[in-house]
Amino acid sequence: MRWIRAAGRGLLVAAVVLAGYVTSGTQAADGARGGGRGPLTLATAGDLTGYLGPLLEGWNRTHPGEKVTLVELPDSADETHAQMATDLRSGDSRFDVLNIDVAWTSEFAAAGWISPLRRDRFPLKSFLPPVVDTATYDGKLYAVPYVTNAGLLLYRKDVLAKEDVAPPRTWAELERAARTIAPKYGLDGYAGQFLPYEGLTVNAAEAVYSAGGTILGDEGERVTVNSTAAREGIGFLARGVREGWIPKQALTYKEEESRQAFQSGRLLFLRNWPYAYVSASGRNSEVAGKVGAVPLPGPDGPGMSVLGGSNLAVNSHARNADSAARLIAYLTSDRVQRQVLTRGALPPVRAALYRDPGLVRKFPYLPTLRASVLSAAPRPKSPRYDQVSLAVQAVVHDAMTGHQTPEAAVRRLARELADISHRG
Repeated sequence: MRWIRAAGRGLLVAAVVLAGYVTSGTQAADGARGGGRGPLTLATAGDLTGYLGPLLEGWNRTHPGEKVTLVELPDSADETHAQMATDLRSGDSRFDVLNIDVAWTSEFAAAGWISPLRRDRFPLKSFLPPVVDTATYDGKLYAVPYVTNAGLLLYRKDVLAKEDVAPPRTWAELERAARTIAPKYGLDGYAGQFLPYEGLTVNAAEAVYSAGGTILGDEGERVTVNSTAAREGIGFLARGVREGWIPKQALTYKEEESRQAFQSGRLLFLRNWPYAYVSASGRNSEVAGKVGAVPLPGPDGPGMSVLGGSNLAVNSHARNADSAARLIAYLTSDRVQRQVLTRGALPPVRAALYRDPGLVRKFPYLPTLRASVLSAAPRPKSPRYDQVSLAVQAVVHDAMTGHQTPEAAVRRLARELADISHRG
């Protein structure tokens, strides 16, 4: 799906669906009626790197009675979400396993669309600890982390070297370089994903989190955004556009547009997912060999990223829930997770892979990404996440375009989120 592209090819939000039927929201998927073994359907948003088919061929060769059919949904996370929600709401069982954006777990679990899973069937202790939290709701495991992601600050290391300036660790250092150094080299200063869509929700949440704030608490029941930290974070983004070190063109950027701007040599700094580092370092990039990556900066030091990636969940109406759980265990095994990285350029959830010397030589950003993931936080958890995200996008975009002050925007966002949280 788009978040694995956009959470990092990264929001390439994948959706896998396995068949099976659960009679109770507290019953584990593999113990449900219809919880046996048999063929499966795996639905995913567009697999842009083409890595997933070969992974599933390996499963199909060794599990002839449990063959998986891959169904690719639209590239766009919003379109994939809409199609999945429509099918699941109707009780459709054509998808067995859902590879869902990490931000959707709470919504799908609260709606009863996905089944709780037995923790002992999956190697959760082998995963990077923060990613497991994205797969839980109300204290239960409703999915298994498959791909993770964290935002990085990409920068032109050749330009900073000429200026004898270290990569920025704080917002003030980022602003100063974006405002004073970038114009000397004919570059724009800084960009992220600022079009009003899911990417802006991510960028806004990162700014709020980095300033020490939060947006929601208690699984979406408590609104916490009306704070000094939120005003500081949203103010940082709005100030950048107002002062010009964030170009107005960036207000139209999604992941790919921002990557292309950086890769074509038009930006000094870019917030994006690791896939953009891989692409910008490739042979066809105009900035190949000139790209560095560090954790996102914050007000007084390294900031905080939002966790991206996708989780594998079992449709509560899946036909073969035991096979679904077995497939998820296969896709999260060490061997397959290694291929997720080497074939798909997607960040794995297995912690040990980030310290593998061979992988670090091939993917030099892995240590930085590991540090970013370990300090990252999920997007606001809510059973009405789609509505929460739309509110954040609209309000923050108005602040960045100057239609509202950051202070007024935060007050408005608090009112809108309170209204969403009190809806039935």
